[in-house]
Amino acid sequence: MTRTATDPCFDNQAGMLNVEQAVAELLQHAQPLDARERINLMDAAGRILAQDLASPIDVPGFDNSAMDGYALRSSDIETARKDGLEIVQRIPAGSVGEYLHAGCAARIFTGAPVPEGADTVVMQEHCRVEDSRLVIEHAVNAGANIRPRGNDITAGMTVLQTGVPLKAAHIGLAASVGITAFEVFRRLNVAIFSTGDELVEPGTPLGPGQIYNSNRYQLAALLQAQGCEVIDLGTAVDTFAATRKTLLLAAEQADLVITTGGVSVGEEDHVKDALESVGKLTLWRIRMKPGKPLAFGRIEATPFIGLPGNPVSVFVTFLLFARPFLQTLQGRTAIEPQTYPVRAAFSYTAKQRREYVRVRLNSDPTGGLVAETFPRQGSDVMSSLAWSDGLVEIAEGATIQDGDSVRFLPFSEWAS
Repeated sequence: MTRTATDPCFDNQAGMLNVEQAVAELLQHAQPLDARERINLMDAAGRILAQDLASPIDVPGFDNSAMDGYALRSSDIETARKDGLEIVQRIPAGSVGEYLHAGCAARIFTGAPVPEGADTVVMQEHCRVEDSRLVIEHAVNAGANIRPRGNDITAGMTVLQTGVPLKAAHIGLAASVGITAFEVFRRLNVAIFSTGDELVEPGTPLGPGQIYNSNRYQLAALLQAQGCEVIDLGTAVDTFAATRKTLLLAAEQADLVITTGGVSVGEEDHVKDALESVGKLTLWRIRMKPGKPLAFGRIEATPFIGLPGNPVSVFVTFLLFARPFLQTLQGRTAIEPQTYPVRAAFSYTAKQRREYVRVRLNSDPTGGLVAETFPRQGSDVMSSLAWSDGLVEIAEGATIQDGDSVRFLPFSEWAS
């Protein structure tokens, strides 16, 4: 079925920035925090490394066997194939063998140091043992099955660089070279609040015209996934004075303030005017859907991002704009999340703005990935986010036909 985007507010795109321009504008104002703290390995998951880490040692620190087998001299390979070699020692991992003389072999296990004098390991599956003598039954090359000292890391090598978000592999790597503690950037404190007198908390009975405040919890979860400390200021009363007061309160406590709602052009949308009364508005409205109303500026010296009110718009604009901004504040290495080409299993025509369509991936009969759209793409349809695997980006004015290649933005990377 062909779907055409509609938007009754889509009247005048003049003066609006496109997505790339808006991201560039935000990042021009993003100054990484320099506050640091020293932590131990066990507390490092999810933190942002604030120093380069160099290895103090070689890894491995000695030539070792890559498998269970027998260590010998390569000059004895032919003798071992014809007459056999006497097995004179046994070297498990964690032990150190003795010098291996010519005409002798050593039973050795994976990870054990190769004894001095030996330069080759023959895997046990290629050997047989007769009366304590080793006989090689397959051809073997000199130097086989030995992991040399420094094969992975050499002393002095930089193993992790400043700005890396520390995951399990990074922490394991630091441990493998004996590092126990290091500096990370302090967690980013982000103050959040919602606007809208129609919002009530989950668990409270709904009155006429009221809805539950899903944005409060969705935004907090998105920030926590980015490693931020959330300062939750709840919901501000929908007046200019209350919005202004809450903005100032938030700025006193946080490195960044993010709000949801109140940034459009309605009479009850007070965030834009309140912000301009206590700071500066730098950016407002983006040529995109969902999420056209987006505000950026400062509350005195504290950066501010005002997200739209509809829950899907909050989610999408957070991923596209708030995420790269706060990651820059965190001191992260700038790494653009991965996108993938997939085939469209839908048709769609965009107006003169960038559009982000919620999709789920399926496999076609050839094993290729195809993107199926959620049947309702309204910015209020929150069930579409839980259903979807990600977004398909559709360029301004583009028409997508069933089977076309499209750019897929997976939530698994963009929302983490």
